[in-house]
Amino acid sequence: MIRIGYGNDVHRLEVGRPLILGGVRIESDLGAVGHSDADALAHAVTDAILGALALGDIGAHFSDKDARWKNADSFVFLARAVEMMKEKGFALVNIDSTINLEKPNLRFYIDEMRKNLAEVLEIEIDSVSVKAKTGEGVDSVGEQKAVKVEAIVLLQTK
Repeated sequence: MIRIGYGNDVHRLEVGRPLILGGVRIESDLGAVGHSDADALAHAVTDAILGALALGDIGAHFSDKDARWKNADSFVFLARAVEMMKEKGFALVNIDSTINLEKPNLRFYIDEMRKNLAEVLEIEIDSVSVKAKTGEGVDSVGEQKAVKVEAIVLLQTK
């Protein structure tokens, strides 16, 4: 059996906050605001896995009302989603993701993001796609007010 899951995440950007994507700290004047470390890439992939398993969304498992998750490393959420996936008898085949961020240019960070994701997802790096797009000056991404990430995963039974 195969399952496809889709996840997305949006975080507001503010001066003085860290910008973490795929477990990588990005050099930027603007960072993402969130209850955890606001790693929108990790959040979108977590939601995609949970969605493929029909287990709800990240908020159902890691509520922003729960003090345990304040400033938490988002890879903790992702690792737990992988555990749930394995408990249900599935393995990840591949992931495709797109980061929408006006600035900075992410080209030099993408390989490290892919490596980090591959490690926690327990798959080869060539099964992890991370792309980056700008907002072309349009909407909250283009106006540098937000970072948005979309991710799709393919799971299959072991």
